[in-house]
Amino acid sequence: MVAVLTDPDLLFPSETRPRSLARDLYAGVKDLPIVSPHGHTDPRWYALNEAFADPAQLLVVPDHYIFRMLFSQGIRLEDLGVPTLDGSPVEADGRTIWRRFAEHYYLFRGTPTRLWLDHVLAHLFGIEEPLTAATADRHYDTISTLLQRENFRPRALFERFNIEVIATTEGALDDLRWHQMIRDSGWEGRVVTAYRPDAVVDPDFEGFSANLDQLGAITGCDTGSWAGYLDAHRQRRAFFKSFGATASDHGHPTAETANLSDAAAAELFSRIRRGSDDERERKLFRAQMLTEMAKMSRDDGLVLQIHPGSWRNHSPAVFQRFGRDKGFDIPTRTDYVTALKPLLDCVGLERDLTVIVFTLDETSYARELAPLAGVYPALKLGPAWWFHDSPEGMRRFREMTTETAGFYNTVGFNDDTRAFPSIPARHDVARRVDCAFLARLVAEHRLREDEAHELAQDLAYTLAKKAYRL
Repeated sequence: MVAVLTDPDLLFPSETRPRSLARDLYAGVKDLPIVSPHGHTDPRWYALNEAFADPAQLLVVPDHYIFRMLFSQGIRLEDLGVPTLDGSPVEADGRTIWRRFAEHYYLFRGTPTRLWLDHVLAHLFGIEEPLTAATADRHYDTISTLLQRENFRPRALFERFNIEVIATTEGALDDLRWHQMIRDSGWEGRVVTAYRPDAVVDPDFEGFSANLDQLGAITGCDTGSWAGYLDAHRQRRAFFKSFGATASDHGHPTAETANLSDAAAAELFSRIRRGSDDERERKLFRAQMLTEMAKMSRDDGLVLQIHPGSWRNHSPAVFQRFGRDKGFDIPTRTDYVTALKPLLDCVGLERDLTVIVFTLDETSYARELAPLAGVYPALKLGPAWWFHDSPEGMRRFREMTTETAGFYNTVGFNDDTRAFPSIPARHDVARRVDCAFLARLVAEHRLREDEAHELAQDLAYTLAKKAYRL
């Protein structure tokens, strides 16, 4: 059954010549180091380097890709061990959680989650049998035993995965203590941070006013004034850069930007700081802050990542009980041409600035994003993201953007995951899909074979290093 879990021709074309080309291209990139420029793995893993608790805590409990599917089929989050905000009891037995997961593993047929998990089972844990209710305990025991070994601790896995560099993502108020601990340990693994200021730029973020107070206390800046507030961001960005940050990250509801005069921006901030409940003002403030962050990036060199178009915490009941990132972030329609124009009017022609835009709205690829990235020097397209981080999503991304934006206005691949063991699997899927796409272009005489080999290297490795300045 190993061939079923990890077929060597996974995701390659069925036609003979393109499949042969894809195999050759993939052979040249499959062992390249992993550059993971944006993700959500926990830096404390690398700092403490402790054994992972059990298979459920490693693979099920923290992964919203998994538990959202199970929840959709009527399985309670409490029964999967997902912690509640108020500390009320949830299932704590790892074997019980794993059995529930295994019993319902069939739900993931045809999904990228299934590809990633099968890769983890086969390549990381050497498991040859598919995961089912009947094999659940054997798999659990195998994984549990391996997790106690030194070579399955986070730093050893980091090295085994051939990760050259990984970026975690921390909020603007984070003290980066785990990054300091990593640095002090002398370990040579390269783990950097990224600046995520949502909690202090989004008036709808819980505790926004108190967050601004805390930002002022941390920086010694007057966050009651517009000038002091901006200075506080500059100071925090510099602090994050001292821990290796090369990028900031912004998860706004929309891609709206604004470019107000200093006086108008200061007046708007004053109203927001006093707790304005005018939705138009709150939207305008978020829009202005994207442009302010872009101007700061022009000055300090941080790459600006914009991740818009998710209706976060769509279920208030789940949000109130379990908090953020519990599978209820839902894609929305997103405008880019109009929304980004104020920011692009301000900094879009800057050749030394990099603004990477992601989307959850695939209808915008060919109509808006590829034409924008295909002309504005500052703008690059992030890879197929989140719900579209999948074989079909990656193919659609290449098919809908390449003819207008080319390959070199994109930034390679990033795995954007909290699921540490899935990182090699996700990069493997991306490399296979890109090699299959390039093989098709060669087979159709639209690309020379030597160019395809060069592009395969760029898409798997070089573009991410260059775009993220790593």
